[in-house]
Amino acid sequence: MSTATYTVTGMTCEHCVSSVTEELTKVEGVRDVDVELATGAVTITSDGPIEPAKAREAINEAGFELAGS
Repeated sequence: MSTATYTVTGMTCEHCVSSVTEELTKVEGVRDVDVELATGAVTITSDGPIEPAKAREAINEAGFELAGS
């Protein structure tokens, strides 16, 4: 198992959390997604390392951005 944590900007409600979670769980190998709305922290647990570009793409698809990108 592998974990990675990213900071997502722009989330303001539980619907935002659901959207990010839904898109990230579509990424191959992702087992669990934990989103902390207050801080924007998104922790992804997966079978192996997930390419940051794939995480960024899924987060963008949900309508949000990684902090600093």
